[in-house]
Amino acid sequence: MSVTLERPVAAQPEEPPHRMGPVERLTSTDHKNVGILYCVTAFGFFLVGGALAGLMRVELAEPARQVVSTQAYNTMFTIHGTVMIFLFVAPFGIGLANYLIPLQIGAPDMAFPRLNLTSYWFFAGAGLLILLSGVASAGGGAAMGWYAYTPLSELRYSPGVGVDLWILGIVLVAISNVMGGVNILATVFLMRAPGMTMWRLPIFTWNMVVTAILGLVAFPPAVAAFALLFIDRRLGGHAFDPLGGGDPALYQHLFWFLGHPEVYILILPFFGIITEVIPVFSRKPLFGYLGLVLATMAIGALSMGVWAHHMFTTGVVSNPFFSAMSLLIAVPTGVKFFAWTGTMWKGKISFTVPMLFALGFLLNFLIGGVTGVMLASAPIDFHMNDSYFVVAHFHYTIMGGSVFAIFAGIFFWFPKMTGAMLRERLGRVVAVLLFVGFNLTFWPQFVLGLRGFPRRYVSYPPNIGFDTPNLVSTIGYAVMFSAVVVFLADVAVSLRRRVPAGDDPWGGNSLEWVTSSPPPEHNFDALPPIRSERPAFDLRHPELAP
Repeated sequence: MSVTLERPVAAQPEEPPHRMGPVERLTSTDHKNVGILYCVTAFGFFLVGGALAGLMRVELAEPARQVVSTQAYNTMFTIHGTVMIFLFVAPFGIGLANYLIPLQIGAPDMAFPRLNLTSYWFFAGAGLLILLSGVASAGGGAAMGWYAYTPLSELRYSPGVGVDLWILGIVLVAISNVMGGVNILATVFLMRAPGMTMWRLPIFTWNMVVTAILGLVAFPPAVAAFALLFIDRRLGGHAFDPLGGGDPALYQHLFWFLGHPEVYILILPFFGIITEVIPVFSRKPLFGYLGLVLATMAIGALSMGVWAHHMFTTGVVSNPFFSAMSLLIAVPTGVKFFAWTGTMWKGKISFTVPMLFALGFLLNFLIGGVTGVMLASAPIDFHMNDSYFVVAHFHYTIMGGSVFAIFAGIFFWFPKMTGAMLRERLGRVVAVLLFVGFNLTFWPQFVLGLRGFPRRYVSYPPNIGFDTPNLVSTIGYAVMFSAVVVFLADVAVSLRRRVPAGDDPWGGNSLEWVTSSPPPEHNFDALPPIRSERPAFDLRHPELAP
């Protein structure tokens, strides 16, 4: 148990931090190492998914263009969606949680260190299987879309082994997520430092608690769906096969019972990041701490009752009920926007790179949220269903929301993880290029959707209103690509020519800022008195502490 002192001193290693070799890096159970493994691996998958998106945008830049075959395009579409959702955004949040939660609650490690490393290896193995599913030569790769709707994913339409590899990969992702969720909950509930009550937890940790609960509830039904699909494909089952008395709509219910809580698994951790960043760079305490926690709980609870808004056009669900639930979930999200705005109001805002990404997040996610409310109306959804309007909405929430928050988190906590600062000037270039490129890419897709352009199409006829928006969208992708290149250059330069960050370069609020950068293996040599949700701030300003 860490010792509590009245005037603590941050942990200061007597010698430079030990640099792990490859074998030690891949086998260490230190939660910080596991978190970095998660984040680096997930970002590698992001680069793969982004490259596939680029090939699709090149294909769609001009009408009737044939850069890749239809089968190859369908495979790229499938693997792109799977990678970005299951192998990048959600695992990156788990990686940050692994690194930050013990530091934020004053614990020496996660509750189950070996389970923690095991969950990473399940995730990494799942990623390799999913990538292999796209290049499987026996009968063709997985090309049924990232949602694997039946009967398209049944054996007669997808005869190769690609779908089987994809199913196995997603099941491993689910197992990894369940392991991580159990570990997060046990750590937060059982390993908090003295004084760290639940109502003093940092908002990022609170959001990860709700995210972990959602994963434990949502992934098991999806595993059942994929198991039944595999039985249909290889063992003669007929759960989803209408020719054998099965029901394809059952698969949709089971899949979307994961799929819509999954959307909040993809966004809640990053709501937490934004809630950590905005108060620090507004130089104000967080406005509405209790409201934010309750709003997070409400989002988690309501997210379990909205899955069938993906099925408005099937005719087998209660459209009024699921429409009402989908509209209602916008209310706690609005509470969060109100709290973020209230925190910035009359604050001394510092426009650092993390804050620039946070502001980009707010603007982009607002558009994604408003268009989500539109699609929650069944009559509107009937017209927009399976159009590029839905594609644009989804990317404004996940790419414009979660990914911008990921970059905010990287620039915010990179100094803590490495002891070195990223370059501010290069970071500003990344923020501007990514914001401009993102909106150039996805705003035209709203126009395409309103003009009736269907999603998942590999080609389209010329001169019917689809040409210019598709070309602009592809140009926007090129701008985003350049932003990622500049970011990778920034990381490389910053690690090679290190500018020491110090223990607390930003003037942070939570406990991770009172230990060294990077932290020692046991995280803390001493802990400050924890009297509020801002223990690091209280340590710097004892005259203002409760």
